[in-house]
Amino acid sequence: MSAADQVPVASPFHAKSTAAEVLAGLNLTGKTAIVTGGYSGIGLETTRALAAKGAKVIVPVRTAEKAETALADVAGDITAVTMDLADIPSIASFANTVAAELPHLDLLINNAGIMACPMGRVGPGWESQFGINHMGHFALTQAMMGLLSAAKAPRVVALSSTAHKMSPVRWGDIQYIEADYDKWQAYGQAKTANALFANALSRRLKVTNGLAFSVHPGGIFTPLQRHLPQEEMIALGWLDDDGAPSELAKQGFKTPEQGAATTLWAATSPLLEGKPGVYCEDCNIAAPTDPDSLTTRFFGVDGHATDDEAAERLWEVSEALLGAA
Repeated sequence: MSAADQVPVASPFHAKSTAAEVLAGLNLTGKTAIVTGGYSGIGLETTRALAAKGAKVIVPVRTAEKAETALADVAGDITAVTMDLADIPSIASFANTVAAELPHLDLLINNAGIMACPMGRVGPGWESQFGINHMGHFALTQAMMGLLSAAKAPRVVALSSTAHKMSPVRWGDIQYIEADYDKWQAYGQAKTANALFANALSRRLKVTNGLAFSVHPGGIFTPLQRHLPQEEMIALGWLDDDGAPSELAKQGFKTPEQGAATTLWAATSPLLEGKPGVYCEDCNIAAPTDPDSLTTRFFGVDGHATDDEAAERLWEVSEALLGAA
């Protein structure tokens, strides 16, 4: 796929549709889903919506006590299993536990992530945003390929962001070994990587009739902003001088349930059949970025996030990084 495949469809949903609305009328009994970060923010709403429709949901959790509290009021078949996306051995342990219990996996929602955090390193020295947002999910997906292949028409959804516009993959210095660290550029690189990952994965799932997509969930106030000081969110226009959501945020931001809608649309919509690897936003396929639009920063997808050659290059780089971990 390429930018030419980024053609919106006649979706009945929109930017402010909710998770419940997207799944209305669906019965997911017999389906099994894994939702990373499924006990916080939009991940929690994704878990809630899937479980309400009868799906068995497995939530990888780094902090068992926090997850138990967050999931206490969520009805349905939900199982928490220990895993840390920053720790490759813990991902392998999670995969072994799940593989011993499941005959197949229908949905893998790579939702968890960190944003604009201070410089840090995980695994064998990976920059933390690339390491957690991309490499952790890459390792998890690789470990789940057997279960995904055993399912009928499985889907994988990778959460990207409009922040992909901030940076392509920095091929010469992905881990910020040489360049000074820029937290937003690093986040942008990671979100571009998420989109390219779905592009490349879609070709690898084709033999089993599987599909992969990336999504921009929209602007939402969640714990994802935990690394941002209030003054920075005021400067970004997200908060007013009193620390309350700004008028811009009130108009453009979504609730967590609305933020989960595009993920669930990508996970279930028949309108995406035959459209592997596309980048979605507002419960639709996103159009290529319009450079002449006043809202180009917030809508559409840049070509560097939909490029097939870049996607395959990233896959090869990621396999090498994982193999050396």
